[in-house]
Amino acid sequence: MPRSQKNDNFIDKTFTVMADIVLKILPTSKAEKQAFSYYRDGMSAQSEGEYAEALENYYEALKLEEDPYDRSYILYNIGLIYASNGEYIKALEYYHQALDLNSQLPQALNNVAVIYHYQGQKALEAQDTDLANSMFDRASEYWKQAIRFAPNNYIEAQNWLKTTGRA
Repeated sequence: MPRSQKNDNFIDKTFTVMADIVLKILPTSKAEKQAFSYYRDGMSAQSEGEYAEALENYYEALKLEEDPYDRSYILYNIGLIYASNGEYIKALEYYHQALDLNSQLPQALNNVAVIYHYQGQKALEAQDTDLANSMFDRASEYWKQAIRFAPNNYIEAQNWLKTTGRA
């Protein structure tokens, strides 16, 4: 049974019904509709913490989705899962793939910056100040880009940039 038929929360059911209606009336190919269905099921599984199931759906959506913009969001969500599981290198790979397709994805830019900042913190703990500064510089570049696209977001990052002199 597709995940969309298993949702027992009102908002998920409502979204599913609306998405099904939109899919029926939009002039899209069968593959595009199927890709969206996998993406929707992936999002649902991800929101419930069912990461393995979410990844399966996202990978299926990637096989079918041709639109670069839509693919960027699938890749971004895959990156989110890997980051939440502590697989930061793999997460960076997917965030960068998403950014290759959609360079104006502020949430991906922010998440790349967060990972670089985290790596900088770890380097500081290991007393490797050169590596720490390199990671912090990388983080600042990505945060600046994210803030350029979403100036009202990432307030903590904006403050960090100012207090560290990287603004």
